Amino acid sequence: MGLYEKYLLPRVTNAVCCMKAISYQRAKAVPKARGRVLEIGVGSGLNIPYYDAARVEMLYALEPSSEMRALAAERVKSAPFKVEFIDLPGESIPLADSSVDTVVTTYTLCTIPDTLKALQGMMRVLRPDGELLFCEHGIAPDAPVAAWQNRLNRFWKPIGGGCNLNRAIPALIEAAGFKIGELQTMYLPGKPRIMGFNYWGMARR
Repeated sequence: MGLYEKYLLPRVTNAVCCMKAISYQRAKAVPKARGRVLEIGVGSGLNIPYYDAARVEMLYALEPSSEMRALAAERVKSAPFKVEFIDLPGESIPLADSSVDTVVTTYTLCTIPDTLKALQGMMRVLRPDGELLFCEHGIAPDAPVAAWQNRLNRFWKPIGGGCNLNRAIPALIEAAGFKIGELQTMYLPGKPRIMGFNYWGMARR
């Protein structure tokens, strides 16, 4: 890991993910979580204030980056529920089958190298009545925007810490075997269109 990835990228990611438009999206999805929750890619803990403490029993916080876990420390300390870190990649979830009520992913599926394997792992740990809550960016429906996303992705990916501009998030979720129950989309205001097309909603096993 180079100096950029170790020291600068986590702070840049934290700053970008604090943007008002992104925070507004978090507020749409995260409060719906309930019971025992697994969050994939907790990062610097930006979702923690959005959880409804009356609904959440505990949070399994999966985050492979030690730098990001350090940035999340203060938010974790202030959480009104138990938080247990899991320092493994999204493809490796060390929890028992059918052991969580909710899986949360926000701006994470763009980065996981083997997204399908990770989503299949999320399905494995979800209880039969569990839900996947997601809020992600990805490929735009407009052909000119999508063309630029595809064109620029190979340049953006190393700068963005593995982030892909052009993943078809709903298709990936369904390919893993989930059934999408709710789905909304929009371009986020204040962001370049190639980076700002958002999907959010809920899926079940």
